[in-house]
Amino acid sequence: MTDRNAWRYVDTHNNPADDITRGKPLLTLAQPNRWSQGPSFLKQSIEHWPKKPESGTQESLSEVKGITLCCLTVLGRNCITPDATEYGTWKELVDATQKACHGAVAESLGTTDQPVSYRDAELLILKECQTQSFPDELAALREGKPLPNHSRLSNLAPEWDSAMNIIRVGGRLRRLQTLNMDEAHPIVLDPRHPVTQLLIKEFDERLLHPGAERVYAEIRRQYWILRGRQAIRHHQIHCPTCRKWRAQPKVPQMSDLPPERLRLLCPPFFSTGVDCFGPYLVKIGRRTEKRWGAIFKCLTTRAVHIELLSSMDADAFLLSLRRFIARRGRPKEILSDCGTNFRGADRELRESFAALHPQLKAQLADYQILFKFNPPSAPHFGGTWEREVRSIKSALRVVVGSQTTSEDVLHTVLVEVEGILNSKPLGYASTDIADPDPITPNVLLMGRRDASLPQVAYAPADMGRRRWRHCQNIVDQFWVQFARQYLPSLQTRHKWQKQSENLTVDSVVMIVDPQLPRAQWPIGRVTKTITSQDGCVRTADVLVKGKIYTRPVARLIQLPKIEDGSDDL
Repeated sequence: MTDRNAWRYVDTHNNPADDITRGKPLLTLAQPNRWSQGPSFLKQSIEHWPKKPESGTQESLSEVKGITLCCLTVLGRNCITPDATEYGTWKELVDATQKACHGAVAESLGTTDQPVSYRDAELLILKECQTQSFPDELAALREGKPLPNHSRLSNLAPEWDSAMNIIRVGGRLRRLQTLNMDEAHPIVLDPRHPVTQLLIKEFDERLLHPGAERVYAEIRRQYWILRGRQAIRHHQIHCPTCRKWRAQPKVPQMSDLPPERLRLLCPPFFSTGVDCFGPYLVKIGRRTEKRWGAIFKCLTTRAVHIELLSSMDADAFLLSLRRFIARRGRPKEILSDCGTNFRGADRELRESFAALHPQLKAQLADYQILFKFNPPSAPHFGGTWEREVRSIKSALRVVVGSQTTSEDVLHTVLVEVEGILNSKPLGYASTDIADPDPITPNVLLMGRRDASLPQVAYAPADMGRRRWRHCQNIVDQFWVQFARQYLPSLQTRHKWQKQSENLTVDSVVMIVDPQLPRAQWPIGRVTKTITSQDGCVRTADVLVKGKIYTRPVARLIQLPKIEDGSDDL
């Protein structure tokens, strides 16, 4: 914007700007020098001024790489308000506007020689926001021309407020007498502008982080944000306080069936899941005592075995395990939750095995039972037997209700419920008489579909050489129909169908605890992630105030990172 002929060349030795850019002591600058009085050659005629050296032309050499000059032109912010991206709250931005440019603000608002108010600073910020977001609409409304065809404000019938030099919503409420100017004609804002995001954050914190509709209704009393609901929801998704109160855990995609569910051609209860339920009151003489039930679930054939427990300690569980093994056979592996009775039984069995004679230990090494424990607070890891516990409780609620029975009656009812559950068909039960009957766990356990039906009687002529094949034939037919009818039904995922991002180490999470109010849920940092075979993180170790907690991802709510040294961790 200046005349090119007004510019002159100055060499490095005579350039006074170098005294400041390259640094000089204050004592030197305090004395008369060329920085305060100008260079000495300015007092002489133009002939004695430094002359620009002439650049000599050199012959171009084909083997020498030439010099290429790349320039980048950056347009600076032509505004008097501070950059909104440098501030974290709306109040900080307005305060900075008041302090940094109150003289320019007063001149632009026509209030010269008066202090700049908070409202004037807000108005200047909003005007700058509209200038950057709606330049075409702003120019058209100032000149009284129609809006461009591609304008985002077409359905709002915007109007130009000449008193405040700002765009407002025209709308259809101009005849309403009870509303003021801001409510009838709110100020239009762009949802992606940093000023709008700070404004949404201000309203969200002022209203103590309510739902999106509450914040949206309050903002619309003064401002009209395009696609405001989406902008508010986007802010609340990334707001730490809002996520503490409303965020839900991100459950990874449902995993493939574990090997324990697919032990084909193995005996029943080869892979067994166990859980306890209760308590139930029983009469013993004139007193009442508590009794619990233990369910053993075959993970492959879905067969059920129920035992009655007198207490919830490890000894009672070991006794029920011995009764189960005597009647159903020894399982290869037992899966359960982290109950103290299950862990105690595992510890006692290991200690007893370790105390055996080495020769006897070598003979019994192949007969050990492998205990596998699910993570704490993860009932969905044992959904197979948890669903059967629900069926048992439903049956007992119908039969027993709230009455107190004797121990024999309760034991009998549990055994009958066991027979009912083992009679449930595996897979779809067709109504067509031509289709084969569905298989049930009782087919494998008892050789017939229902324990209440009589055993099939064969004629003496058919009991010859084929008699010894009868039991094996029943087992073979069970596994054939199991593979044809039941296994295909396990292909689909009924929930948790979408993949999600894996939880990473050092992520800040909130542990879901149904026993506590949400405001008291502990917050910690992930120290270790446990990856399953499909590559998904389903369990993690969380450090909370010096203690390590192992929790499933379904019980962890990821939060924005908190600065180190926070008291919340």
